[in-house]
Amino acid sequence: MNNPQITIKDIAKALGVSPSTVSRALKDNPDISKETKEAVHKYAQKHRYKPNVLALNLRTSRSNTIGVIIPQLVHHFFSCVLSGIEVTAAKTGYNILVAQSNEKYEREVKIVHSFLAARVCGVIASLAKDTVQYDHYQELLDHNIPIVFYDRICTGLHTERVVVDDYAGSFGAVEYLIQTGCKRIFFYSGPPHLEISKNRRNGYLDAMKKYKIPVDDRMIKFCDTREQAIAITPDILEEKNRPDGFFAINDETASGILYACKQAKLKVPDEISICGFTDGAIAQNTDPKLTTIEQHGEEIGESVINLLIDKIEGKKEKSSNKIVRTNLIIRGTTK
Repeated sequence: MNNPQITIKDIAKALGVSPSTVSRALKDNPDISKETKEAVHKYAQKHRYKPNVLALNLRTSRSNTIGVIIPQLVHHFFSCVLSGIEVTAAKTGYNILVAQSNEKYEREVKIVHSFLAARVCGVIASLAKDTVQYDHYQELLDHNIPIVFYDRICTGLHTERVVVDDYAGSFGAVEYLIQTGCKRIFFYSGPPHLEISKNRRNGYLDAMKKYKIPVDDRMIKFCDTREQAIAITPDILEEKNRPDGFFAINDETASGILYACKQAKLKVPDEISICGFTDGAIAQNTDPKLTTIEQHGEEIGESVINLLIDKIEGKKEKSSNKIVRTNLIIRGTTK
């Protein structure tokens, strides 16, 4: 009986390197060390490795199209990220294929499978709110399709990531609320499993801790939409020990808080201060205008596609992270 042909994955497993490293070593890529190239060629020769012609044909037929997953295009931040991606893609000769997950895991899985069928050369993605399993993204990596996550990242996979400094932005916003007189600040957070929720929550908690302001469980709410904020805030405002400040995970939620405060005839910011996170169109169209954290969506878009192109073209071997700094925009909802 003939021995089965070994594959690039077999060589990678035997030598303890990635399949992409083996592939590049077999092509004598200058980015791969001499020692690694020699080890790969020696192992391949010893085990009579032969390239899979069908796989090579599929690989070379792969287009210069990059798949982009956006949770929701209606959000200002995500549309700004997409704008940054599009501008850079046009300059570098890549096409992009954009799909919305609409914040649904099942939809996200279908998009990934459609990208596989389209033989995209790389994927840019931000997780849907309810995504807690990542097998579909691992499938992309198993097909040697690089991924760069942005904003809502997956920490369980070794990929490139581009995020804003959620912790520092949150800390700075809450510190400003405290320094302008707030003593009981509520935090409206997103889904607890998302990294952005964890980081912004930690920034909030550490700012409160720095100024020795106690935080009880009632002061942190899982609320990340305008509708939810309008629904839950009125009861909170009727409490005897009501908040004098709110920090919201996004501007949509902050606008809902502002609406509820107005309905309760409370003066903003004289009686209650409100701060959001994003600096989208909604922040400049409320009355008064929202104090918020600017996220620099277009810069994130440019960074995420540049990292992916470097990965596609073999300019980066190790995965890395990029953190984009935020800044506080002070407007009319704070003192």
